[in-house]
Amino acid sequence: MITQEQFDSEVKMIIANAIREDVGDGDHSSLACIPENARGRAKLLVKDKGIIGGVNFAKKVFAYVDKNLKLDVRIEDGTEVSFGDIVMYVEGPSQSILKAERTVLNAMQRMSAIATKTRMFVDLLEGTKTQILDTRKTTPGIRVLEKWAVKIGGGENHRFALYDMIMLKDNHIDFAGGITKAIEMTKQYLKDTGRNLQIMVEARNLVEVEEILRNEGVYRILLDNFDYEDTRKAVKLIGDKCLTESSGNINETTIRFYAECGVNYISCGALTHSVHNMDLSLKAIK
Repeated sequence: MITQEQFDSEVKMIIANAIREDVGDGDHSSLACIPENARGRAKLLVKDKGIIGGVNFAKKVFAYVDKNLKLDVRIEDGTEVSFGDIVMYVEGPSQSILKAERTVLNAMQRMSAIATKTRMFVDLLEGTKTQILDTRKTTPGIRVLEKWAVKIGGGENHRFALYDMIMLKDNHIDFAGGITKAIEMTKQYLKDTGRNLQIMVEARNLVEVEEILRNEGVYRILLDNFDYEDTRKAVKLIGDKCLTESSGNINETTIRFYAECGVNYISCGALTHSVHNMDLSLKAIK
């Protein structure tokens, strides 16, 4: 995963771009009818149920828009919420509250949905040694927010992008001319470039698992679209030689069965690509 410094930099870029996109040369609706010196107060209201996410992101957005805005947070990230709950109050220049409103709500609705779905999967894995991972199947431009939301929901982050882990998938292997050749070339590349990156290799069947194990230096084996029986066989075959991960159309019905096969991780793209946004709103208090 990326460093905290990289994480913070990504968040700052997202906020700056979101405000640029939404405000442009001015919030003319507010400028037209709200005096510059007007002050107001608003509440962030939950109109749904699930796990709230994005509270700490909202703090950063409000501070970016106007450091004079004051927040009174009543519910923190990762908390279960229901209809009618008030997550926070914001007070200060009315124009600034309205300028930040849509960026805050868009992000929090999405992050809360992801946190909620992740928590559901985490609960389904309770009592096993398996951890749930996200993937790179994220919304372009806001990956860091979606992976942040997975953490809020109790999941773990997979690699952030193409640059922080070597992941040899089926296409890499086929283009390189086979598993062993792909691994050997990768190790030489890391040596030549002085990079210290973990190597993960995808296996499509048990024969490929055996070939991967004949090569040293593999950190994790990805068992892609294995059935339960072959997953159990693969876990036994791999033992403690490296870590194991299951992936491929795993859902709430099947995830527990894969975990009980003994894999260390299960990755699930649906955590970020198939969620229904939580309904939130920001309402002025008269």
